[in-house]
Amino acid sequence: MGGNGKHRWKISFYRSNSSSRLPPKELLCPISGSLMSDPVVVSSGQTFERLSAQVCRDFGFSPKLEDGSRPDFSTMISNLAIKSTIQNWCHHNNTEYPQAPDLFSVEKTVRTLIADDREDQGIRVSESELLNGVAERPPIMFTHAATELGRRVDHFYSSSSEDSVVIPSASPLTPLPFATRPSCYSSSSSSDIIAEDETLNPNSSSPGCEEEEQLMLKLRSSEVIEQEEAVILLRKLTRTKEELRVSLCTPRLLSAVGSLIISRYSTVQQNALASLVNLSLEKPNKVKIVRSGFVPHLVDVLKGGSSESQEHAAGALFSLALEEDNKMAIGVLGALPPLMHALVRAESVRTRHDSALALYHLTLVESNRVKLVKQPNAIPTLLALAKSPASASRVLLILCNLASCNEGRSAMLDANAVECLVGMLRRSELESESTRENCVAALYALSHGSMRFRGLAREAKAVEVLGEIEKNGSERAREKAKRLLTVMRGREDEPNWDSVLESGAGVGLGPTHYRVGVGRNLHTANSTTF
Repeated sequence: MGGNGKHRWKISFYRSNSSSRLPPKELLCPISGSLMSDPVVVSSGQTFERLSAQVCRDFGFSPKLEDGSRPDFSTMISNLAIKSTIQNWCHHNNTEYPQAPDLFSVEKTVRTLIADDREDQGIRVSESELLNGVAERPPIMFTHAATELGRRVDHFYSSSSEDSVVIPSASPLTPLPFATRPSCYSSSSSSDIIAEDETLNPNSSSPGCEEEEQLMLKLRSSEVIEQEEAVILLRKLTRTKEELRVSLCTPRLLSAVGSLIISRYSTVQQNALASLVNLSLEKPNKVKIVRSGFVPHLVDVLKGGSSESQEHAAGALFSLALEEDNKMAIGVLGALPPLMHALVRAESVRTRHDSALALYHLTLVESNRVKLVKQPNAIPTLLALAKSPASASRVLLILCNLASCNEGRSAMLDANAVECLVGMLRRSELESESTRENCVAALYALSHGSMRFRGLAREAKAVEVLGEIEKNGSERAREKAKRLLTVMRGREDEPNWDSVLESGAGVGLGPTHYRVGVGRNLHTANSTTF
């Protein structure tokens, strides 16, 4: 096996030698022995080609490296430093940057390693037994990163509507209508026109069946027209046939769709993205999609895709962020800055809407709250957006989450958040009662553990405003206004947080984050079909 497993993190600081025509071992995948296209750092510290590491993990195999260690593939994060070093080496040596490896060749290599490893241990296994084991644990393929792609400026029309369903809340005090579809829902569009005699039978879609093979042939075709037909059909099937979403979300189909999401043909890209959002509706698919390497693609589209593509990318990130296991990974993979930019600058209202809700769900995790707070001008920008009736309800959700961490509270107090929020309440700028509740909840979160809050609230003349809410506000708003007034009048040093966390704020406060209602509708949405 090329490569040395003991060169862990220190390989990130390697500088290539332009006089050498052969790449150093540190730049080679220990599995394939080839120059890496998409290097990732695994949990045990070594760097591998993403596809090689993923195949090993899904085969349940950990190869023995040259130093005798066996890597842990449970977590994978892109090694951008090594990727940059490989790019520099290729440039200095007039060598093309390596292409993503072929799935089948990687699988063959790993099977050979498994067989060799078993022979070393005195165990022999037949090819059929190995394949049966693979079938029980189908691999989840990562596709190569698309960060080198340039800006796309294609525009494509789609109509939209928004649906929601009612789901009972865990709290008897808060019956919650949960919106389950992002605002970029497309019931039909000009790209949805499909002939009735398409080759794929929508009623037969189990992995490996003849119909799926036909769809895969078109998805993998080098002909753009066949790619377009395939993604349009896949979009239709995943929108209208809910029962197919889990069975169609196979590793090879995800790999094929990932390659088309980075297509420069707008119709191909948009329908591939819409198909991905439809697949992400099902809970079993959410983690699989993130682990298949789609987040970098979605980030790239948010940065430079067409208006419709950005709508789908924001909707996909929104849907994927609903899964607890995805939240930290999406933040680590760089989704927060482009989502923040889309919230402010996106042309489409739907993109801004879903970007805000994606940020809300991502900031339910402490690490993402800290990352967002550290973004330049993030807090002042959110406070400015909170003053706009069009975005106040969703932005206040994000601010409530940020106020629940020390870094967020400090940054919000520095940005005059108390005066801003009190001013919004005084001027009755908030359109709905639940949005007013969230505004009071944000103030209440700022009061936790802060010696500065009381003085800032008095300067903003908050007592008068909160007194009015205590008399005439909703039940939740009155409760929080009462507690805030207690803090400000000095009758207790700290809010009774245990009591507050039980009572909830809008939708309910948790011990580490705030779940706050939006006009009685918590947009904790699962994405919509396209």
